[in-house]
Parts: sequence; structure tokens; C-alpha cells
Amino acid sequence: MMRNAILWWSSLCVRLMFVFWPCASTGKQCHIQNEMADCSHLKLTQIPSDLPNNITSLDISHNQLKQLGPANLTKYSQLVFLNAGYNSISKLQPELCQNVPLLQILKLEHNELYKLPDRVFASCTNLTELSLGYNRLNIKNHPFKALKNLKILDLSHNSLKSANLGLEQQLEKLHVLMLESNQITELKKEDFSFLSNTSLNSLDLSSNPLKEFHPGCFHTIGNLCGLILNNVELGENRTKKLCTELSNTAIRNLSLSHVKLSYIGKSTFQGLQGTNLTILNLSQNSLSVIENDSFQWLSSLQYLNLKFNNIRVSSRLFYGLSSLKYLNLINSLTGKIEDFSFHWLYHLEYLIMDNNNFPGITANMFTGLNNLKYLSLCNCNINLQRITNKTFSSLANSSLQVLNLTKTRISTIESGAFSSLGHLKILDLGLNEISQQLTGHEFKGLNNLQDIYLSYNKNLTLQSESFIFVPSLRKLMLRKVGCSNLALSPSPFHPLRNLTVLDISNNNIANIKEDLFDGLDKLDILDLQHNNLARLWKHANPDGPVLFLKGLPNLQILNLKSNGLDEIPVQVFKGLFQLKHLDLGSNNLNLLPAALFDDQASLNSLNLQKNLITSVEEKVFGPPFRSLRRLEMDSNPFDCTCESIAWFADWLNETQADIPGLRSQYICNTPPKYHGSLVLYFDSSACKDSAPFKLLFVISSSIVMLFIFIVLTIHFEGWRIAFYWNILVNRMLGFKEFERQEEEYDYDAYVSWFERK
Repeated sequence: MMRNAILWWSSLCVRLMFVFWPCASTGKQCHIQNEMADCSHLKLTQIPSDLPNNITSLDISHNQLKQLGPANLTKYSQLVFLNAGYNSISKLQPELCQNVPLLQILKLEHNELYKLPDRVFASCTNLTELSLGYNRLNIKNHPFKALKNLKILDLSHNSLKSANLGLEQQLEKLHVLMLESNQITELKKEDFSFLSNTSLNSLDLSSNPLKEFHPGCFHTIGNLCGLILNNVELGENRTKKLCTELSNTAIRNLSLSHVKLSYIGKSTFQGLQGTNLTILNLSQNSLSVIENDSFQWLSSLQYLNLKFNNIRVSSRLFYGLSSLKYLNLINSLTGKIEDFSFHWLYHLEYLIMDNNNFPGITANMFTGLNNLKYLSLCNCNINLQRITNKTFSSLANSSLQVLNLTKTRISTIESGAFSSLGHLKILDLGLNEISQQLTGHEFKGLNNLQDIYLSYNKNLTLQSESFIFVPSLRKLMLRKVGCSNLALSPSPFHPLRNLTVLDISNNNIANIKEDLFDGLDKLDILDLQHNNLARLWKHANPDGPVLFLKGLPNLQILNLKSNGLDEIPVQVFKGLFQLKHLDLGSNNLNLLPAALFDDQASLNSLNLQKNLITSVEEKVFGPPFRSLRRLEMDSNPFDCTCESIAWFADWLNETQADIPGLRSQYICNTPPKYHGSLVLYFDSSACKDSAPFKLLFVISSSIVMLFIFIVLTIHFEGWRIAFYWNILVNRMLGFKEFERQEEEYDYDAYVSWFERK
């Protein structure tokens, strides 16, 4: 009996330990940084009690909390931000902010709240933002009355059937009220009376089944500056009624996107006459008919969005929009655009007409747009195969600075094609079908041009004079244009003394001269990737390596990726002291010379991935690695031996640099012992331990070799050594060589003999 009791108590203790242990240590799982605690995604059922007392921000979202009350927050009186969204909270206790009086932002979206106690926010006097979206709320009484400083209130995606949040005046400092995606069917006169002393910047009623606007429904708001009614089935009649209700209000921003407004009549917007409406969004309405003079009531309008409609532009469509500065017509036009259609828009600065189909640009299409700065015709099917000096003549009096003609199927640019656009700074002709020799006259008259985008065209042949008329150019993009021959003298880039960005990548360039970039002292970015420059840097090249990178003192970004490089001259990067990013990836590099990167002490990013590098030694990579912030050297066949990789392995384990794929792509290839293992885990301690033995080996080997040399010398040359030694000793003892006198001999030979006994 006693034994069973002991077992039962032991089992109970173990179970209690497993139950309470997580609760006691949950705070340790949170990420704490700079007085901010992130406890999200931890499957917590309550707020941890062991967090630092001085935290000002707590994220407890994406957990399993079921309630939230002042008792849970007792320890954290300094909280300014609390995110309890994405939980299962169904109830808020009164005086929620009693112990967190400094709280300014409270997020409770995506919970299961269905009602709010009357005094739940009574102590939240400093609250400026409250998010209650995606709950099941149905507001009664006056739960927000105490929120004197609230600026943003989100009640979207709830079960509200009325916009009335209280009968008493409240929320005087509210700027944004979000009521979208509720069940509001009508707006009564008294619904917004609680905002009678409020200046509301944005009221969002989108995605509600609104059927009726009662007279005076918006006039009870102190000042209504912005109204969003997207995805509400208004049609022309309700839109007209809405505009009538907005008359004599402070409305400045009105969004009516996707409201099934297919027709706009002359009187549709009449109710907005006299207002200061500056922004109107009519996008995604399948608009097919807009009567002439329909916008005459909107004399203060500055921004008009008509994208994704089906509009025919007549000569009086935009009549009355004398203050308009921005017009968005993306994917919205059909049929011919009549001449002088835009001439009413005296102050228009931005005209975006992308993704449209119309017959072409007529002689007076853009006449009157004297203040236009930006024109985009991207991806327009407008029969613009050949650009002549008449194509944009209607913009001759404009101040156009940016012209976007990408994807317009241009095949030819004639001489002086843009000569009427003297103020132009950016010209985008990319992604077209241009195939011609650039003589330079195509850009004549563009004295202020700074950027030319010509990338992704069929075939552009450059001459020495190709850019002679645009010396102010700063950015030149020539990616994948087929200009494979740049061995020109003088270089086509010589006139471009202000150039900072040059892209001539993807052109299969194989032959260039050493002076190609001479004079480009201001060049910051040079992109040469995906060419065929390998031969130029070979020592076997008939005239030696072509050092085309000299004279670029300010170069910061250099891309030489995918050029087939298998050899790099030691002096190729000399003088590039400002280089920050160097990409040599996807080449065939193996052994690099020792002093290659000596001038790149300020290098931040180096890419050598997908080469044939086996050894990463300090004498080569030491200087650039000191300042490196990002390294990409994966997918190389590393030789994991002490001589080749020990220093690199140590550096990888100590550096703070960003190294993508460090634990998966930096793999040893040789020797077989380490094949397939990570370079990061290479044990360099064995290399360091063997250092004394290496020295001993060198000394002992030297002694043995010296001994062998002496023995062999004595064996083969001993008699000679003995002879000279005797001479040396006798001379030191004072003996001299016997002086021979002239003698006469009776015999011609002297024979010495002896008898063997």
C-alpha cells in the first residue's frame, strides 16, 4: 500500500513538472532586443511572466491566448506597443490598460472578439492606434469614448451592421477609420454624429453591401477629407447620389475603384462642384462611355486614375481638368485618340498610357501639354516601327524630361528623331526591335540627356561617333544589343566624360582595345558579364594581356561574370582603389596571383562562385577579405589541405560577413578523406600543431643532405682536398716552392722501376 502511494505521488510530481515547466520558461524562448520582446509563433497560452520589466514593445501574436486582461500585463508598465493579433482571444477584461498606462499601439486583429465591455479602454488614454480587424464585433454602448488621443481605428472585417459607433461625441483626434468588409447596408444621417468634432483624413467603407446614402450622412462629420468606397456596387445612379451627399464637405480624396461604374454622364460628378477634390480613383470599372465635359465640375482635381477601363478619348473628354497634374490611363484606351484631346490639361506633369492599343501618334496628339515632364507609352501597340523627327513634334513646346518607349516594337530611329525634346533627361528605348548602325545623329538635339536605355534590342552597331551629340550622358545601357565589335579607334565612349554607369553585358564581346574606357574618370558601375573576354587576359596573347580597366579611378562596381576567364594578370586591378563590388563568378579561374587584390582594401562584396578554385590562401585573399561584408565563393572544388584551405576555414569561422550557402555549398572536393565535407568544419588545429615538426623536418633534412654531400666529396675528391690542404699548411708554416734552375739532361726520359720481392 505504501509502495503504491509513493509511486502515485512520484507520478503526480513528474506530471506537474511537465505542466508547469513550460510556463516558467516561456520567456526564455522569446527574442529580446533593444527593449523589444518578440514572443510570436511559440504556441503560448498566456503572456510570459519572466520577461525584462523594462520592455517597451511586446509581440505575442500568432499564439494560443484566449483572454487578455490587466493582470497579464502587471510587470510590463513601460509597454508602448502590444501586438496580440492572430490568437483566440474572445474576451477583453475591463481596464485593459490599467497597468500599461503608456500604451500607444494595440493590435488585436484576427481574434474571436464578439463584444467589447463598456470600460475596456477606460485607462488607454495614450492609445493612438487600435486594430480590431478580423473579429466578430458588433459595437454597442461607447467602448471608444475614453480614447482621446486615438488616431487610427481599424474595425474592418467584422460583423458591424451600422457605422454608428456611439451617440456621444468622441474620438476628436481620429485621422483614419477603417470599416471595410462589414455588413453595412446604409448610411444614416446620425451614424457619424460621434465624429462631429473630428477631422477625418480617411474613411474606408470598401466591400460593404451599401444600398443607400441618407441625406446629410457625411455632413455630421467635422471634416471628411478622404473616402474609400472600393468594391461597392454603386453604378451611375448611386455614384451621382454619393457625389450629391459629398457636396459642401472637405472631401479631397475619393476612391471608387471596382464599383461597376460603366457610364459617366455630364451630371454624375456635379455634386462635387465647389469641393477641393484633388484625388479621384475610377480604376477597374469597365468604363466604356464618358460623356464630353463630364469632368468640368472637378476644377481642383490633380490626380485622376482611369486604369483598367475601356475608354474612347474624344476631344472634350478632359475638359475642365485645368489643375490636373497626374493622369493614369494604363490599359484603359480603345480606338483612336482625337487630336488636341489633352490640350485642356495645362498643368499635366505625368501621363502614363502603358498597355494600350491605338492606331498611332498623330501630329497634334500631345499638343498643349506644355508642362509635361513624364510620358510613358510602354507596351503600347501603336505602329511605332519608325521614329522620325515628326513623331513627337507635338511635344516641341513641352518640358518633357522622361520618355518611356519600351516594348513599342520600334525598329528604326531616324536622324534627329528626338530633336524637338530638348529638355529630355531620360530616354528608354529598351526591349524593342531596333536594328541599325548608330551614327550619332539619332540623338542630335538632346543636349540635356542623362540616361539612355537601349538594352534588349536586335542589333546595334556602334561607331566612334555614336554618342558624340550627348556628352552629358551619365547612364548608358547597352545590354544584349549585339554590339560584339568594340575594337574601334577612337572609342565610342570617349565623348562621355560624365558617364557613371555603363552596361555592355551579354554582347559576346571578344575583342576590345586597351583604351576603350580611357577618359571615363567618373565611371562608378561597369557591367561586362556574359561576354567572351578570356583571350584578352592571357599571357599568350600576341601583344600580351589587354589591361582595359586602367584609368577608372572611381569604379565601385565591376561585373565580369561568365566571361570564360581562366587567367588573370596580376596588374589587372591595379589602381581600382574605390572598388566595392567585384563579380568574377561562373568563370574558369583556378590559381590567382598573390598580389592580385592588393589595391582592393575597401572591397565589400566579392563573387567567385562556380569557378575552379581549389586553394584560398592569405597571400591572395588577405587584403580584400579584411573589409568584406559579403562573399560568394560556393560551388568550387576546394582542396581541403593545410596548405590550400586552413587559413580560409579559420576565416569562415570568425568572420561576420554574409556568406550565402556557407553550410551547404562550400564543400571539399579533395583529398578523398574530406570529399563531400564542409570547408567550415575543416580542422586547422592539426595544421598548427604540426608547425614545429615541419621546422624540425627542414633542419634535420638539411643536416642529412649536408652530411651526404661531404661524404661524397671526400670519397671522389679526397686526394685533391689532401693535396691542397698540404700546400695550404706548408705555406702557413713558411715553406716555399723550390726554385727550379735550368739544367741539361742526358736522357729524353726518366724511368722509375722497382722489383717485387
